[in-house]
Amino acid sequence: MRAVSAHDASETRYGDAGRVAACGLSLSPFRGLRYNPEQVDSLAAVTSPPYDVVDPDGRVRLEDSDPHNVVRLILPRPEPTAEDGYRHAARLLGDWQREGVLAADPVPALYVYEQQTAPEDGGLLQRGLIGALAVSDARAGMVLPHEDVMPRPVADRVGLMRTTKANLEPLLLTYRGDGRAAGVVEQAAAGEPLIETSTSDGTRHRLWAVTDPAQLAAVSADLATCRALIADGHHRWAMYLRLQREHRHLAQSPWDRGMVLLVDTAQYPLRVRAIHRVLHRLPVTEALARLEATDGDAWTVTDLGETQAAALDALAAAKAAGEGAFLLAGDGRYRLVTGPDDKTLDAAVPLSLPDEYRRLDATVLHSVLFDHVWRVPDDPEHIGYLHDTDAAVREAARLGGTAVLLHPVEEGVVRRLAEQGVTMPRKSTSFGPKPATGLVLRNLRLG
Repeated sequence: MRAVSAHDASETRYGDAGRVAACGLSLSPFRGLRYNPEQVDSLAAVTSPPYDVVDPDGRVRLEDSDPHNVVRLILPRPEPTAEDGYRHAARLLGDWQREGVLAADPVPALYVYEQQTAPEDGGLLQRGLIGALAVSDARAGMVLPHEDVMPRPVADRVGLMRTTKANLEPLLLTYRGDGRAAGVVEQAAAGEPLIETSTSDGTRHRLWAVTDPAQLAAVSADLATCRALIADGHHRWAMYLRLQREHRHLAQSPWDRGMVLLVDTAQYPLRVRAIHRVLHRLPVTEALARLEATDGDAWTVTDLGETQAAALDALAAAKAAGEGAFLLAGDGRYRLVTGPDDKTLDAAVPLSLPDEYRRLDATVLHSVLFDHVWRVPDDPEHIGYLHDTDAAVREAARLGGTAVLLHPVEEGVVRRLAEQGVTMPRKSTSFGPKPATGLVLRNLRLG
């Protein structure tokens, strides 16, 4: 991994609270493209989770839920190539607009978006603003990435957006404002929503439009002093930047902005979960054998038996004790792997990097275990990334591979590293709740 400068300190000066003395975030209203409730079975039936958390079984269920489910746009079927899939998505998007399934709002707006998870999932309430955020190399320092990206997913998203000429789902970004934008959010949420629906996971979703010039000005004034952290959507942010560069010759180009959801975490802290790895071609027995073959006392392996809950408790306890720790699963049992020792870590991860970064579980996993112990290439043929613990274990068992279960990273660690300009290994975190896809889209032809 490498340290990447997140901003040019000669152009902007930040304080401890993330203030910027020069330019900040610029969020503009847009004419949202929304489903017509009279043309679909239900709003819940046409929404989807973000594209990168939809597993194959979930994709089929979403496609079957309604012929107009947005998953058909964000994960179009390749017929038979990816480019054909992009063209198919563009045709569907055009057809649905002509048929009145999707209709543009009459005037540009910022959209207040509320999610409340089911009681069994904590009943977490989150509110934020959906708008069109200015994106360019010059503004890249206003938006801090915290994870590395993979070229193939970026290219995939670029191809889809370039062909559909639409922002199909918002990125999730966090910021800390002075309360003016938050006041607009709360005032809107006290009124009657444009739409309200509950998805199959029990989460309630509500959306309001903000068009009042005074409220829009209050939001702009607040965000002009802020920068944001990408919580979810690093590959799509890279997509925005690439497409903006491709169209920089155009004056007032719609490609200069991209749809995002901005959440003030001073008001609504996000939840951070781990993203697990599935090693498709490395059986558990082989993973354990290669660990045992390493020199010295770099690693400790403890067999925890067959009970997942107890194994996850052991993982949490190891992390609370300050250890690097992982769970290996996939053959019906759970093993706790702790380590490495300092000698092994120092040999694999440069001492010039911040110690907090060097000891991240994802850093150890990729730079030590994948590169030197297991020798697993970091590509989709060898490694899968799954957010759900049960799904990761099932997939490993199905493939005869190994699930590597991780403990979540604290949000404070993520922000501190991002502010130092250090990107974490790809897929290190899963912030949530994630915005549902399909409640509002942005057609670039509408601005």
